[in-house]
Amino acid sequence: MSLELGNQKDKTTGKNNIIVSKAYDFALGIIEVYKGLKKEKEFVLSKQILRSGTSIGANVNESVAAVSKRDFVYKLGISLKEARETTYWLNLLKDSGYIDHRVFHKLNKDCDEIIKILNSIILTTKQKYLTPNS
Repeated sequence: MSLELGNQKDKTTGKNNIIVSKAYDFALGIIEVYKGLKKEKEFVLSKQILRSGTSIGANVNESVAAVSKRDFVYKLGISLKEARETTYWLNLLKDSGYIDHRVFHKLNKDCDEIIKILNSIILTTKQKYLTPNS
């Protein structure tokens, strides 16, 4: 499975956006896992990881069009929750033998990066725009 980072651009500004790119590429990797799980006739866990793993990027993209800084942080917060949930499903799939360690480590590393980036963006935005006397 090839999971090279793409050059996703923010559709509204046309600029490269690292979290948009990473979330999109991660979703492509999750879709590959989903396809493999379906071939193995595993339908419940496959749907769970597909939903949470692709929701990260969907909510990141919604945050780009946020109507306020609070809305921006809120939508990124949802992305963060979805990323944490995806980590849970990845671990469950690895420990139950549905995905191999190589696939797990690649996706888990990518998801961890996304979590760190989201945490940083949320914290910085809150400190800069949403705290009194900032």
